[in-house]
Amino acid sequence: MTFDDKAIDWLADLLSDVAKAEIMPRFRRLGEGDIRQKTSAADLVTEADVNAERLITARLRERYPEAMIVGEEACSDNPALLGGLGDADLAFVIDPVDGTFNFASGVPLFGVMLGVVVKGETVAGIIHDPVGKDWLMGARGAGSHIRHAHGSLEKVRVAKPVPISQMTGAVSWQYMPEPERSRLARNQTKSLSQFGYRCAAHEYRLLASGHAHFVVYAKLMPWDHLAGALIHTEAGGHAARFDGSAYRPSHLDGGLLVAPDRQSWEELRRELWAE
Repeated sequence: MTFDDKAIDWLADLLSDVAKAEIMPRFRRLGEGDIRQKTSAADLVTEADVNAERLITARLRERYPEAMIVGEEACSDNPALLGGLGDADLAFVIDPVDGTFNFASGVPLFGVMLGVVVKGETVAGIIHDPVGKDWLMGARGAGSHIRHAHGSLEKVRVAKPVPISQMTGAVSWQYMPEPERSRLARNQTKSLSQFGYRCAAHEYRLLASGHAHFVVYAKLMPWDHLAGALIHTEAGGHAARFDGSAYRPSHLDGGLLVAPDRQSWEELRRELWAE
């Protein structure tokens, strides 16, 4: 079966069903052995991540047996699974619990993210909020919407451009090397205010719905950004790697700067990296 626009609702329901079955029953009920560190004390995996990804993968394989499926936890165990993502005829990229640190801490800021890639291009993205029980969805050429629990669709739009002094944003400096790390942390004070959710799912939602202006991400793993970047772009925004090049599913480095439009992107790139 090939991917078409009608499948986005099926995918959205899949994420919701899995969240109900594997994620929410474990929220604020994790035992000591249900949480493990990966690369650091800030990089965690829980039984909810593992079981949710396993179920999403199984359901996708039933419907799309020929598709490539890239899951965060599977790739954590075997990074070679990422190979070929940029060339696959059809691929699904899964973040079963984005914001695992929050989830494991009992903070209700986490989401389930899924990106759809066709021949090296992201064509759809879904971010499901299991707590709010709604979805932020985008499809290439069709705009981005919030699908509410009661079924209605609300079109979303990025914030109107303003000078950096009036912008609200986030800089993910923790994955940056020095001196860039300190430079961006210092220059972020040129903006009006900041946020830091430790959850790309909710950060992209904030930007795509016009409630904040920018984010800077240094670490580019496809499950963290493909869905959100596509949704943001379809909401009218501009996203590009630090060198100005387009962000592709095959990119694992180069950083990502997300802004309301190209002119805002250029101002942020100049001001945040200023010596």
